[in-house]
Amino acid sequence: QVQLVESGGGLVQAGGSLRLSCAASGRTFISSYVMGWFRQAPGKEREFVAAISYNGYSTYYADSVKGRFTISRDNAKNKVYLQMNSLKPEDTAVYYCAGGRPLRVEIVAAYDYWGQGTQVTVSS
Repeated sequence: QVQLVESGGGLVQAGGSLRLSCAASGRTFISSYVMGWFRQAPGKEREFVAAISYNGYSTYYADSVKGRFTISRDNAKNKVYLQMNSLKPEDTAVYYCAGGRPLRVEIVAAYDYWGQGTQVTVSS
């Protein structure tokens, strides 16, 4: 079992930056899992943001965040990060950290473990 806890959300003006962190705890280290970030805006479905392979060598991004967001991981610290730059009002959502062994990294149902989420609000 893995427990995931997100932090780092908040209110920021458009064009600003935030860094989200996801801390994992439990009997299994996150090095066993692909880690992803997803987000869910009010009234919308949860959507893929970014994912990173077990060793961090491969990263994947939604087109909407490519070039602005960077996912990284520190397996020694059991943490995953999402650096978000040039934030836009449409990035406003609850951001979730997820872990699993997905065949397709962008599929919500492919992940086994989820955090409770952290709110990101971008004002215009």
